[in-house]
Amino acid sequence: MLSFGRKTRMKLIYLANSRIPTEKAHGIQIMKTCEAFADQGAEVVLLTPRRFNSVKDDPFVYYGVKRNFTIKKLPTLDLIFADKLLGRFPFWLATTTFLLAAKIYLAGKEYDALYSREQRAGRFFRNYHLEIHRLPAKIKSGHKKIWRQAKTLVTINNYLKEKLIDEGVKADKILVAPDGVDLAKFDIALTKQEARARLELPEDKKIVLYAGHLYAWKGADILAQAARELGQDILTVFVGGLEEDVKKFQEKYGDEENILILGKKPHSQIPLYLKAADVLVLPNSAQEEISKFYTSPMKLFEYMAADRPIVASDLPSIREILNEENAVLVVADKSAELAETIKIALRNETAMVEVANQALEDIKKYDWAKRARKIIDFLHR
Repeated sequence: MLSFGRKTRMKLIYLANSRIPTEKAHGIQIMKTCEAFADQGAEVVLLTPRRFNSVKDDPFVYYGVKRNFTIKKLPTLDLIFADKLLGRFPFWLATTTFLLAAKIYLAGKEYDALYSREQRAGRFFRNYHLEIHRLPAKIKSGHKKIWRQAKTLVTINNYLKEKLIDEGVKADKILVAPDGVDLAKFDIALTKQEARARLELPEDKKIVLYAGHLYAWKGADILAQAARELGQDILTVFVGGLEEDVKKFQEKYGDEENILILGKKPHSQIPLYLKAADVLVLPNSAQEEISKFYTSPMKLFEYMAADRPIVASDLPSIREILNEENAVLVVADKSAELAETIKIALRNETAMVEVANQALEDIKKYDWAKRARKIIDFLHR
């Protein structure tokens, strides 16, 4: 393992126990982080497990990122398909074999930093940096040992940092770095009408739009229930979701005349869909801790970059970024209140322009490049 100084080009290994590419949001976050690290001058190698993948696309094409880093797939026991029969054991075994493969692959190789979202990496490596997105439901002594031994910890919000400090981690080894956005990709010179024309969306209706997964904790059901109270002149559009989730969502809400469920779209098209909307909704539920405290939703940052007013659940995780100046906040899990708040936002166009403009100004702090620079500076320390 090498030591390094500010003028040395960092050789960084990103260890990701994830199928890449994946339909899930963490794939975007990992790839954009690697791209941003490389843009900051680091020599980046992304290590991922070699698993069966129904997504056959080239990862760089799939995510629209530059080929400025290397992806190396390592052998692993691919038993994830058996999780419905055997519970968590297949995932544990697949993770273990991947980490063993990574340890063997890296043996004798020179690099400066091992960076990972996989907390169990701390059981296989001595010098490592962990990015933490959530904490275990039951924190054990082994978790605390991994956190204490890590050279640095990067959390996606302040809540996670405070919880780690409560568990005995020193504050000065924790960096808060929320997720980010590629500002250039969302800075598209199109009007709302032009975006709708390209996407073949109606131009004679107000459009309320949600872009993301359809998990319960994301609040998509609450928005669909709210849509029933918005009237026929307001179309609620859902973009995203895994195939199985989209099918179930269609079964529940597909017959509603003012709900349009489009399913997953290429990430390159998301800026167009956001531009086509009158209001963007982030309806996260307060029923689960991941939503209430841990999340740093990438769609939140994308919404802000789209220059459209945002209606969002008033949760601690969301308030780390949004406030009454750059969004309209509403009590979570209340479909009637959400519907009424959306109607108010649609009626008050002038005020909403100011809200959207403030979000667009605030998002400048959260682009991937600035996030990567902040993390690299912290690692250099």
